Amino acid sequence: MKQWKIYGILVFVMFIWGFNLPAVKFLVSEVRPVTLSAFRILLASITVFAILATLRMVRKPTKQEWKFILLGALLNVVFHHYFLSIGLSITTSSNAGLILGTGPVITAVLVSLIMRIYPSRLQWVGVILGLLGVSATVLAAGDGTSGLSYGDVFVFLSILSQVFSYLVISKAAKTLDPRLLTAYMFLIGSIVLFIISLVQEPGEIKAFFDVPPMFWVAFFGSGMVGTAVGHMLYNYSVGQAGPSKAAIFMNLNTLFTLVGSALFLGEVISSRHIFGLVLIVGGVILGSGAAEDMWRKHKLKKSLSESS
Repeated sequence: MKQWKIYGILVFVMFIWGFNLPAVKFLVSEVRPVTLSAFRILLASITVFAILATLRMVRKPTKQEWKFILLGALLNVVFHHYFLSIGLSITTSSNAGLILGTGPVITAVLVSLIMRIYPSRLQWVGVILGLLGVSATVLAAGDGTSGLSYGDVFVFLSILSQVFSYLVISKAAKTLDPRLLTAYMFLIGSIVLFIISLVQEPGEIKAFFDVPPMFWVAFFGSGMVGTAVGHMLYNYSVGQAGPSKAAIFMNLNTLFTLVGSALFLGEVISSRHIFGLVLIVGGVILGSGAAEDMWRKHKLKKSLSESS
């Protein structure tokens, strides 16, 4: 039952992240990406600390835990959000979605090589199905995926750094609650991003004074829900289910992004989107191990009934 609870949390996180992407695209059009990311993540850090303080879960990390926090902050916050924010500003949404959809495959490969946790054959089938579903869904957006731009490279670097961070989070979760780890990573990462923004985007803070009112709705929604709650729950799930299983659910991110774009940006959902949805859901069920869990329970129930 606990495993299914984690699966439910992961689906909810993908829903949050999917609807967060259109919001971030809007925000980046008003304030330059690095400056925006620094303040958005600082808001996320304050939000996570506030939630954990209410639950009395805040504590001072040990020296060993600080190593994981610093490494995680660089990979999961600084590198990931820096490359992603810049990449989204100079590449197409379909290219970005397709590249982000490779996350489960990259995670499965790296986890196999580094942690020697090998997915089953059925889970590999799920990974491939999910990737095919992401491809079909993104290609249906009609933006085109031909040609490699600097933006595509930045988006790939963002997902690569995030995948490596999941390995760090998985190890840190043995002694430090991933939700508290998230709060500290956000705090340190936002400070580093702010320093980078002062060098790369000097004077951009002034842009916050000229934004429309809708900007603040998207900013607080993205920072407090999309980034704070989303990452807090996802990192918790990585600590519970492991990086490989959790990453499989990233395929749903592309689907929810397109749904959010259809609702808020007026984009049309075609039959290819529906086809992609079927592949993605099938990939999640197989790749997460849910199908194997259900089959084992069915066999156990059948054997018990036969023996009785």
